[in-house]
Amino acid sequence: MHVFALLIACALASLTLCAGEPVKPNVLFICVDDLKPLLGCYGETFARTPSMDKLASRGVLFERAYCNQAVCSPSRNALMLGLRPQTLGIYDLATNFRKAVPDALTIAQHFQKSGYRTEAMGKIFHTGHGNREDAASWSVPHFSPRAPQYALKENNAPPADPNADKSKPENLPRGKALECADVSDDTYADGKIAAEAVRRLQAAKDKDEPFFMAVGFIRPHLPFVAPKKYWDLYDPQKLPQAARLTPPDGAPKFAPQFGGELRQYAAIPQDGPMGPDLSRQLIHGYYAATSYADAQIGRVLDALDETGLSKNTIVMLWGDHGFHLGDHGMWCKHTNYEEAARIPFILALPGAKGARTQALIETVDVYPTLAELAGVPVPTGIDGRSFAKVVRDPAAAARDHIIHVYPRGGGMLGRAIRTERYRLVEWKKPGAPASTAVFELYDYQADPGETKNLAAEQPEVVAKLTALLATHPEAKPQVPVGDKKK
Repeated sequence: MHVFALLIACALASLTLCAGEPVKPNVLFICVDDLKPLLGCYGETFARTPSMDKLASRGVLFERAYCNQAVCSPSRNALMLGLRPQTLGIYDLATNFRKAVPDALTIAQHFQKSGYRTEAMGKIFHTGHGNREDAASWSVPHFSPRAPQYALKENNAPPADPNADKSKPENLPRGKALECADVSDDTYADGKIAAEAVRRLQAAKDKDEPFFMAVGFIRPHLPFVAPKKYWDLYDPQKLPQAARLTPPDGAPKFAPQFGGELRQYAAIPQDGPMGPDLSRQLIHGYYAATSYADAQIGRVLDALDETGLSKNTIVMLWGDHGFHLGDHGMWCKHTNYEEAARIPFILALPGAKGARTQALIETVDVYPTLAELAGVPVPTGIDGRSFAKVVRDPAAAARDHIIHVYPRGGGMLGRAIRTERYRLVEWKKPGAPASTAVFELYDYQADPGETKNLAAEQPEVVAKLTALLATHPEAKPQVPVGDKKK
């Protein structure tokens, strides 16, 4: 680790001119939708993810990185603002963050103020469901590709009901959950996003100003669509299947979820288990879509190397949340459990070698960390805490615990404390008396598969972790959506 720290110091020093003037490093900010740590570099032997594995070989891989809420928009707000969902009071897809904090300074705006050209393509903020992109964050208009959801017409959704409330996901008609089509990578949106990122990098090599370039890939988000060659990488009969198909013993009935997002797609049962054959197809689709996204990331990283920009570029790879693939009978995200909350995160500095860390970090920490590593002012007034010291020395610690949340019906919110060993979830309405709380407790040392809620059996551990939870402000209730145009 001392050798690695020396290499990092040398990498940071290399960003200074001989005359002593600091050279601002570029930032390549790669976001991937619904990507769990199901990657070769995370020890998944079946995954074919050579591009992300290669990035890990020249960066720091975080084994214990967590999102702040396992759903797209709140998780991306946490990334871009350094503010947790419970600080904003935004837990849904529809509410734009500026409804809660009109004058918030996003990480992109912060880098803009420090002399950076900020560009974005693909999914960075969550758009849709009534939400929108944030034009103030980007020096040039955001790039959104024009591409079909499906290559094969028979997989498309039926026409939408013109009278339906389109802000509600359940009212949006969906096509098939899977597509394997013998088409080129650029048929789908992610291929076009990669092509645009390559073009932007080639243009950037001739510019003097540093860039903050955000590239957001959609897959492996549902539907699991990918060119046939990525499906062909896998034998579906050999892919791992969920070992446990029921929720943890003793878990509150409202804590799990059973794939409501998936069930909106055509040919998916509306209730009950998916069944072994469909489960195998879905898992195959997730792996194929992950490999497709990996290949697009590879195109971007290759362009970074070919232009010579990698010599002065910090690269971040972040998944917005995890994903249930039938474990505990659950599909998609939308829980406080490990499979939904744990994310892949890799941070690579120019010239550094690969390392791994067990440091606990959460998404809000990315904003101040990138600021510190790039030599721009570290922001104040946010929830995030810089873990730059961990990048310099992977044996260092960042936090003794992280916190994440997930809401349930009736205004109830689950606030989760995750330490190295335990996860405690406190379920109650924001501001309600502590006496109304319902708890979950899991011991990942004794029970890594989350098979039993231990809260009733280990009150002393609950008390200790509740004391940690008490160091955090009470969560805000959901901000009223109101006029989304404001």
